[in-house]
Amino acid sequence: MTGERLRLMAVHAHPDDESSKGAATTAKYAAEGVDVLVVSCTGGERGDVLNPQHPPVDGGLDGMREYRKHEMAAAALALGVQHRWLGFVDSGLPEGDPLPPLPEGCFALVPLEEASAPLVELVREFRPHVITTYDPTGGYPHPDHIMCHRVSAEAFEAAGDPERYRGHGEPWTPSKLYYNHGFSLARMRAVHDAIVAAGRESPFGDWLDSRQAREVPEREVTTRIECSAFFPQRDDALRAHATQIDPDGFFFAVPRELEVAQWPTEEYELASSRVPVSLPEDDLFAGLRRDVTP
Repeated sequence: MTGERLRLMAVHAHPDDESSKGAATTAKYAAEGVDVLVVSCTGGERGDVLNPQHPPVDGGLDGMREYRKHEMAAAALALGVQHRWLGFVDSGLPEGDPLPPLPEGCFALVPLEEASAPLVELVREFRPHVITTYDPTGGYPHPDHIMCHRVSAEAFEAAGDPERYRGHGEPWTPSKLYYNHGFSLARMRAVHDAIVAAGRESPFGDWLDSRQAREVPEREVTTRIECSAFFPQRDDALRAHATQIDPDGFFFAVPRELEVAQWPTEEYELASSRVPVSLPEDDLFAGLRRDVTP
């Protein structure tokens, strides 16, 4: 492995997730010469137009899929990363009490081995040393985020086994699996307090109250990546998803100079490692750089 380039695969449920979860990290590693591949499990076809400044998108699921395909290409360019689609159909976010059934044929209803096969094949093709994805809750209870976790964990475990997923490429064993921590309470509290102390209105007040009321547990943070120099690339990638991201909305409500001062990192949870590690870490490739070079 000496002299081999480092490779990072970031697996996400929908286009735009890659820009709101770990985007500055992927931009940082790509700029350092790491091969970075972002994978979108679905086309985001059932996403609503969330940006009030954006006109409606016509053409149903096909129209939205095509629109978001171009947004994703612009976001990948902003981050400097490669991108691949798995090709599954967005499940939508069910709402109501009781919840309605998921749409027939959507990603969350695909049997696990069928849903995992294209990701296993892509892992064997790209041969990542590190994979990032969501924790078992999905980060929040969207059925596609939970399914994204399931297929990522399956691919991490199975891609190196020659007896599994025969016909889907030559086996490759990734070394480390991480969970994104995109919206931790600790980060929101710190930034919220700094905004209030500066005499400004915080966008996190109601959200903090609601999450605290539900007693959502904080997951362990093992790894912090200092990546504030790449917040501009992250912001450009967010703006590329114009149907989803309001440039005057939530994601841009925190003054950037305050964010850099208070929270210049992105956080991860090391879920599994096949190489020796020492926690906490400041590098997703900790334990690998002796054998692999960027």
